[in-house]
Amino acid sequence: MNRNIRFLGFGAVVRALGVSMLYPFITLFLSEVLGIGYLSIGLLLILVGVVPLLISPFGGMVSDRVGRRSLFLVTLGIEAISVALVATSMMFVFVPGIIAAAAMANVAGGALAQPALSAYTADLTTLSERSAAYSWQRIGFNAGYTIGVAMGGALIYVIGFSAAGFLAALLMGSSAILLSLVLSPSPYDIAMAQHGTASSPTAPQGPSSVRESFRILINDRRFLVFSLAFFLASLSTGQWANTLPLYLGAVLVLPTFVVGVALSLNGLVVVLGQNQVTKWATGHLHTSAANLAILLYATSFIMLGAIGLGGTGGGMVEIGFVMGAIVVLTLGENFGAIPMMTMPSNLAPPTEIGSYNGAFGLFAGAGWVFAPALGGFALSVTSNTLLAWGCMIIPAVPAVVLFSRLGKSLPRDANTV
Repeated sequence: MNRNIRFLGFGAVVRALGVSMLYPFITLFLSEVLGIGYLSIGLLLILVGVVPLLISPFGGMVSDRVGRRSLFLVTLGIEAISVALVATSMMFVFVPGIIAAAAMANVAGGALAQPALSAYTADLTTLSERSAAYSWQRIGFNAGYTIGVAMGGALIYVIGFSAAGFLAALLMGSSAILLSLVLSPSPYDIAMAQHGTASSPTAPQGPSSVRESFRILINDRRFLVFSLAFFLASLSTGQWANTLPLYLGAVLVLPTFVVGVALSLNGLVVVLGQNQVTKWATGHLHTSAANLAILLYATSFIMLGAIGLGGTGGGMVEIGFVMGAIVVLTLGENFGAIPMMTMPSNLAPPTEIGSYNGAFGLFAGAGWVFAPALGGFALSVTSNTLLAWGCMIIPAVPAVVLFSRLGKSLPRDANTV
């Protein structure tokens, strides 16, 4: 494995440690400290996600034109500053500041950094190596996430939201500095620096004009259908990031540190299971992995809804069922991450890898942006938790149909793990 891929995995540990100490608990801050309703929280989270969503396609195009490494490192620094601003806004109970700073962090860490990171990884790997390389980064991120959510839950319980947020920003800034010291430019970056165009083994010509990049994207029907399928699936799978912590803390009334342990279990299953899941999926279709992921998510949602029918209070039986549902959900996440991380690069022309990852981020990100509103609406309109979680899986049903059809039409080499 390329040394830079390994550094990205280790750097992801530190960065994720900071991210997960605060972000999963923002919905609890809005609900428990400020008393904001579930649906209103969902709508606020849409505001957090809308701007990054619109910028994401352009973020990918920027990485194709200015280079992967430099864009990735600068945006990581901006992300750390944004988290510090979220913590400051929490200290002064300033909701517009929380929303604006969280949106800025999403622009930096998601809309700009993620397409650059995906393209950087694709530059350094062959088609057959990409799933393993992306899995390595995912394992690193979730190793940090596992520790971070447990630390965050405990620290918030002891020292409060703001102090935990400032510590998170410090760790994220440290990660950006660490990566700036050890990461080398990709072949694409080197070619651009030397010749002003990307003429490398992974990019034989420079990127097209912005207009031409858009033309290539909108005429690639298979890529657009794949992205649409992930948008629909993300409306359901995106519930775990915001709706799940809110549900555990505000509906099931579990203590904050228990919510942190539950979320850390999610990260632990990724760390211990992602590599094995990737091995199981190797040789099979990416689209089949996506459908299996949806089935596992649906199973976990039914489990979570059933737990709520028994009332609240956080007894050991309820906590045990919650942990079981988290394991099933995370197995689905592990399978779904393989096509999500790999397929945009596999389907892209060599000089448009950043653009394709950015455009895919628009579709998948839209699902994640609107998922909290769907979850908040479901929890608001019915007290039947099984019905609420059942409603949250409905958007993924047409995604299964689309993935099944794509499995018959996509190029076999691009669609094979």
